[in-house]
This record gives sequence, structure tokens and C-alpha cells, in this order.
Amino acid sequence: QVQLVESGGGLVQAGGSLRLSCVASGRTFSTQPMGWFRQVPGKEREFVAAIAWTRTITDYSDSVKGRFTISRDNAKNTVYLQMSSLKPEDTAVYYCATGSYSRATSPRMYDYWGQGTQVTVSS
Repeated sequence: QVQLVESGGGLVQAGGSLRLSCVASGRTFSTQPMGWFRQVPGKEREFVAAIAWTRTITDYSDSVKGRFTISRDNAKNTVYLQMSSLKPEDTAVYYCATGSYSRATSPRMYDYWGQGTQVTVSS
């Protein structure tokens, strides 16, 4: 079993920055691909970013490319999402997830999810 706990969400003005963290436990973190997704009420969960266990392979959705950076610290069992130049449309609950497939962009490819952290960007 894997447990994921996100933190770092909050309220920020447009153009600002936030860093989300996700601490994992219960499995060898260093070999697990990790992903970040987001969801707003009434919409499907949306892929944001993913990182392979190698840390050098990352993927981003077009909507966040160039503004968000995913990274991981395997010594701390933690994956991060650095969000910059935030826009009101980035407002959502952000979830981290892990599964068996690197570079997966579909939520169906992930087996374990955190509880989510709210990010609200005001205009």
C-alpha cells in the first residue's frame, strides 16, 4: 500500500508562485513514477505533470509548460510541483499520484492518489 500526502496549496494572486509537495510512504519511492493532476468541480481530472524515477524525464501539459516544474527528492520521498506565473484558470484541487507507468498522462494509469490540496488563484 502507498500513502501520498500533498501540502502547499493556498490562495495566491495571479502572477504569483506556489510550491506543492507530496510525501510518499509505503513503497520504494525512488523507483516510482509520479504525477500531478488537477480537478475543478464538474470536470474530469486533468494531467499536469509527470516525472520518471530517473528525475531527468519529465512531461507537462501544454497549459502549464514553461510555468510549472516537477521535481523529486528521492532521499525525502517527496515530489514537488513548483508553480509560477499562476493564472486564475490554474485554480483547482491538485493531486499527486503514483503508478507503474512512466510518463503516463491518463489518471487511469495511476494506482494511488493523495487527498488533494486546494490552489486558488485570484485575479
